Amino acid sequence: MADKTIYLDFEEPIYKLESKIQELKSCCDDKLAKDFNKEIANLERKTKRLLEETYTKLTPWQKVCVARHANRPHSIDYIHALIDNFMPMAGDKLFGDDEAIVGGMGFFKGQSVMIIGHEKGHDLESRIRHGFGMAKPEGYRKAKRLMELANRFGLPIISLVDTAGAFPGIEGEERGQAEAIASCIMEGFTLNVPYIAVVIGEGGSGGAIAIASANRILMLEHSIYSVISPEGCASILWRDGAAVKKAATALHLTAQDLYKFGVIDEIITEPLGGAHRFRDETIERTGEVIWKHLAELKKMTPEELAKDRENKFLTMTRFELK
Repeated sequence: MADKTIYLDFEEPIYKLESKIQELKSCCDDKLAKDFNKEIANLERKTKRLLEETYTKLTPWQKVCVARHANRPHSIDYIHALIDNFMPMAGDKLFGDDEAIVGGMGFFKGQSVMIIGHEKGHDLESRIRHGFGMAKPEGYRKAKRLMELANRFGLPIISLVDTAGAFPGIEGEERGQAEAIASCIMEGFTLNVPYIAVVIGEGGSGGAIAIASANRILMLEHSIYSVISPEGCASILWRDGAAVKKAATALHLTAQDLYKFGVIDEIITEPLGGAHRFRDETIERTGEVIWKHLAELKKMTPEELAKDRENKFLTMTRFELK
């Protein structure tokens, strides 16, 4: 029987089919193998067709649920798979180390890079240790320190965005949360090295853009990127937490919406059924797209890189009154 806990609410029909397939496979013996294999093949075709129908018509709220799926690959998974000889770096040299932000140096396809990312954790213990990916000020000051180091040594920067937002507790405000995020964003604009950001899950509020003021912003197909969470938007605008589906639609937070608006540069296609089903394939595809954009950015001079980044974000703020 398939583990129902990994299926989202709207995936109930898929769960039933995949459970039936597993049930048939577990009780299949040599005498019934021919008949069972035929039935299994038929159910697998139905499952694939149902996955196609479901995942090509996801609503904005359903995309939010997929982006938050616990089994999606996280920053540490991308680092382990894509970065050779990774050397983690810790601390902000002011207060301490915040494990909600991970980062360090390594080799990406033979190219020395600095990689920075939000990390949510995979189980309860690691999620608590990593602060569920919601960084405190020291996390963003660590990210800024790594950016400065990369800039000093001419290392391209790759950032992996996956956070519901910055840490919302009082200690974050006491230690200068807003200033830390603003400084991190500003540091991104002053860099003279290629800078690529990838939204791999959630891209929430200033906590996300702190490490996404990049030359190229990429998004996985079923990731989200917005100024506020649907829950926060629903509570402020409608004063009703149940209005999250309406809020998700109003926010235009999907990769498809943001590509149309020119906020992001490319959508990275996920395997059928989402990154949480095919983690290795998703990471491999992401690495290929990052490498393509990095190769393009490496042809630009330091001055051109800084100007390119500036123009990118200025263009987002321009609109015409009709």
